Amino acid sequence: MPKELPLRVTQDPSHGFTRHPAPTIRHPDLVLTLDTYAGDHIRARAYGTALPPSPHEYTARLDVSPAAIRASAARLRTLWKKELVAYEPVDAHGIPAGAPYATRTDLTDESELAGILEELAEQGAYLLWRELLGAGGRGADRLRAVVQGALDSEKPLRIRIDSALFLPWPMLALPAPDADPLHRFLGYRHQLEQTGGSYADFPDEAEPQLAPPVPVVSLNHDRNIDPDGRTRAADVAAALAEGTVCVERSRRDEFLAALKSGRLDDQLMYFWCHGRFEAAQDAGEPLLVVRLTDSQDIDAHTVLARHRAGLLPHRPLVLFNACYAGLPGGADLTYLGGALIAAGAGGVLGPQIEMPQVFAAEYAYAFVTRYLGGTDTAGEIAHTLARHFADAFRNPLGLAYALHCGMDRRLERAA
Repeated sequence: MPKELPLRVTQDPSHGFTRHPAPTIRHPDLVLTLDTYAGDHIRARAYGTALPPSPHEYTARLDVSPAAIRASAARLRTLWKKELVAYEPVDAHGIPAGAPYATRTDLTDESELAGILEELAEQGAYLLWRELLGAGGRGADRLRAVVQGALDSEKPLRIRIDSALFLPWPMLALPAPDADPLHRFLGYRHQLEQTGGSYADFPDEAEPQLAPPVPVVSLNHDRNIDPDGRTRAADVAAALAEGTVCVERSRRDEFLAALKSGRLDDQLMYFWCHGRFEAAQDAGEPLLVVRLTDSQDIDAHTVLARHRAGLLPHRPLVLFNACYAGLPGGADLTYLGGALIAAGAGGVLGPQIEMPQVFAAEYAYAFVTRYLGGTDTAGEIAHTLARHFADAFRNPLGLAYALHCGMDRRLERAA
């Protein structure tokens, strides 16, 4: 006899198809999904207008374990840190012959950079096309061919990776040689967003949230970072405060008080602070924590424990600039970022590796000034900045920023 199976809905952004996305949202040109299959395989699926028409779905069961791919992703992030962020030019005798890369934004005159970029591109291509899509399995060759054809397009695409298997997608690269290795990176060619298994909620049409008369932003920061003013952190703070209502939080108790209030009017939340991973007591995945001036931990549970309906009614974009000092590898914002998205954030943007403070402040200033204009979306700005720093300064660190949801998120201004 027919039997009704138990069902538990974990996320329902459309609220049973009773809500519509914001007018700015458009369907991506390409969607790629990756899911764990039978514990030690990955089921991949691709669809969208960027792919050739087909009577059948582009799907594959990849003969590679999620654990192996996660390990390769961590290895790639570590490579970016060792080969690029930590690089210090030396002469033939091993004596320092220039300022470390981490202290500069402009790398155009560095002769060693070409080899570094070539290696990073080769490793990014190896992870994507050999280890993941080249692993073999039913449908793997067909899927690889159509995805490669789409990503090789000279036209920038809007791409969503819908997967809890987090990979550094902007840092992955095309396999074919290019005259400029920077042009091989996916983050240089295309707009990218990842869901990480978390989806931004649709607005409640029954209770429309009108944009505030003056944009509301917040600066959540550690005052002890860059006390000598060697970065553009002060310029970022000034840009946030210009023509806005800017809320400043420098202690965890101030952040907790905001959460406890039940409603934050932030349209843009900026974090300038330290971050690191705490080992889980149950030997599970480590948990990302960030710290403001008082050095008290703020993590996903800090947000989730105080999450109430309507906490972030204006669905703010969250921009993280957190320094992952001392980490052996890179990091993503799946944990804290996912909690903020669950609480109502429209998207989260943050670095996947330990980011030098000089570059982080430059990137933040460029992003904030554009986003507060209320014209461009987060996806457009992130893509533009990745290209800008690569083309103008030969600096690929803009590719290390990952966007979780929010590709179509834009600051809404009152009419």
